[in-house]
Amino acid sequence: MADEENDGRDGLEGQEGQDRREADAAIQDGESLPKRGAAELKAILEALIFASPDPMTPKAMCKLLDTEPKEDVIAALAELKQDYEQRPGGLQLVEVAGGYQIVTRSDLHEWVRRLFHERTTQKLTVQALETLAVIAYRQPITAAEITEVRGVNTSGVLNTLLERHLIKIVGRKQVVGRPFLYATTKEFLIRFGLNDLTDLPRVEDMVEALGLEAPILIERTPSEEMLPLDEPDEEDVDDEDEPEESIH
Repeated sequence: MADEENDGRDGLEGQEGQDRREADAAIQDGESLPKRGAAELKAILEALIFASPDPMTPKAMCKLLDTEPKEDVIAALAELKQDYEQRPGGLQLVEVAGGYQIVTRSDLHEWVRRLFHERTTQKLTVQALETLAVIAYRQPITAAEITEVRGVNTSGVLNTLLERHLIKIVGRKQVVGRPFLYATTKEFLIRFGLNDLTDLPRVEDMVEALGLEAPILIERTPSEEMLPLDEPDEEDVDDEDEPEESIH
């Protein structure tokens, strides 16, 4: 009799263990998770975008919410964007660098600046802005070509822009000396509130703002020899000459 009871108990415990394993597997597969409503999805997306240190892309959102249908996540994001466009407040949802960020409204900048008045922000010089504009509109471009455009040596300015991660080395031009090619970075897009390079101001507006001559900022389609090479590894860059060495 005792053996029969033990066998029955072992069988029951075995069945319960099997049920738990199947339930856990179903949860991992998302089979038993209830479908979230649009309001809950919007709240989750809002929290993710707000907490993310970098612009959050729709792809990253769908990956984090992999148990939800992709079309539901995209629809919730569209509704969240509409909510921010219609609601009054000090925050706005903006599309920048291929992703989304929740930021303060630009017209409230002066008030936010007062909050951080003890922090001094080192602004770019006019020379740095001019150089950055030339790179943005004519990338990829070499240091010598930038110098030719601006008429002054830009080695120090290029180092500043590199240190601030606004530009990067994207390869070498296939000419004698193989000088570095420079282009703007994702940080550049974020700092200037651009989704991509097509959002750059019109050349005429930039020329007027910086007091430059129009021809130097005219966009151009790079020839095959100017196309950037594979971005070099950090070790390779360290072994090469410093950027300013290819300026001359």
